[in-house]
Amino acid sequence: MSSAVSADPANKPSRIPPLLKNFGFQIVVGLVAGVILGLLARSLAPAADGNVNWLIGTLKTIGSSYVKLLTVAVVPLIVTAVIASIANLRNVTNAARLAGKTLLWFAITAFIAVVIGIVLGLVLQPGAHTTVTGEGKAPSTTGSWWAFLTGLVPSNFLGLQAKASDDGAISLSFNVLQVLVVAAAIGIAALKVGEKAEPFIRFNESLLAVIQKVLWWIIRLAPIGTAALIGTAVATYGWDAIGSLGVFTGAIYLGLAIVGFVVYPLLVRAHGLSVKQFFTGVWPAAQLGFVSRSSIGTLPVTERVTERNLGVPREYASFAVPLGATTKMDGCAAIYPAIAAIFVAQFFHLELGITDYLLIVVVSVIGSAATAGTTGATVMLTLTLSTLGLPLAGVGLLLAVEPIVDMGRTALNVTGQALIPTIVAKQEGILDEDAYNAPRTDVYADESEEPSPVAA
Repeated sequence: MSSAVSADPANKPSRIPPLLKNFGFQIVVGLVAGVILGLLARSLAPAADGNVNWLIGTLKTIGSSYVKLLTVAVVPLIVTAVIASIANLRNVTNAARLAGKTLLWFAITAFIAVVIGIVLGLVLQPGAHTTVTGEGKAPSTTGSWWAFLTGLVPSNFLGLQAKASDDGAISLSFNVLQVLVVAAAIGIAALKVGEKAEPFIRFNESLLAVIQKVLWWIIRLAPIGTAALIGTAVATYGWDAIGSLGVFTGAIYLGLAIVGFVVYPLLVRAHGLSVKQFFTGVWPAAQLGFVSRSSIGTLPVTERVTERNLGVPREYASFAVPLGATTKMDGCAAIYPAIAAIFVAQFFHLELGITDYLLIVVVSVIGSAATAGTTGATVMLTLTLSTLGLPLAGVGLLLAVEPIVDMGRTALNVTGQALIPTIVAKQEGILDEDAYNAPRTDVYADESEEPSPVAA
């Protein structure tokens, strides 16, 4: 009597080609699809009521929904990850030195970036090569050092802020720096309490695991989100908006390229690491930052690749990457305000002296913290202009190309936010170089082994 042996479905070979299962390939497909959909959307006629056509509306809805999903995960992710990592500080003997080195490298790279921005502004003269007319409109929101200091104090348990829109809907926002302060306080308190806090620490670790599982599902939607976001950008902005600000836009992207493809690779090589491995590892975060234009929205993915692809330990990455997402912005807080400030001065025929250029450097190196928890670079630019005594109305002159330059700025921001923890971990001898040098083709392929999407 023979018995039939049922085949184990788990052992059946997959009929899906490995290339199609590769996450990086899916992202590339999303980018290409987004460009095609964006061009198609631009060719369609507007809706009968004068609003955007159905395709642009669909792309905007899908893209914004994906960014919202990522943003929603940020608060519980940071709170649980920071608490868990502080609880594990007993296993890290050099935590203070790691923090100090991280801040030092933030400052060093910001200094290099702002100097490059100043040089490009002086050489290319963007304010003297523009056909923009008008005085511009002063921004409604400006940056200040006092706002940064007061912003460190949470207004409630998680620093959540409610705002009513014109239609009566209530939307919630948050300050990431405040969330970090609250989470750090809870984690330190748990350490001080000792054995009585063990159930809380175990619960927090379980909650973090659940959040990571949900976050993994969100990250797997990245190809769809990428297609929608890049499609929206192509359909809405195209490249028509560059117009009379072409020299300014070109100067910004040239500065971003020099920092991203010259300075960063030199730092990677100087620490004995592969440049190719770094860029292939950080690619998912960089591309999502480019299309989403949000360092905070990209934060979960940036944390994931910093730990999973680049080999930065969890205990360190869970601090360094969120901190970088609020204070490490070589694109928004160094290159852009430097070139933009020079543009404004040239446009209004105002002379800048050596003291003014030194002030630009100082504001860029330590001033990005004053914009923590805000979006875009407008606040940072207003802080720079007000420090120099330049007209804030100059900000309005640059709004036409803001979405276009913001894509490149954000991509550089998140790349730097992953770079610094990597080189500091290498200096301290705690970088997992096996993970760093691992092939990238199947980093995301095995869904049965869902690696921690963030540092925990």
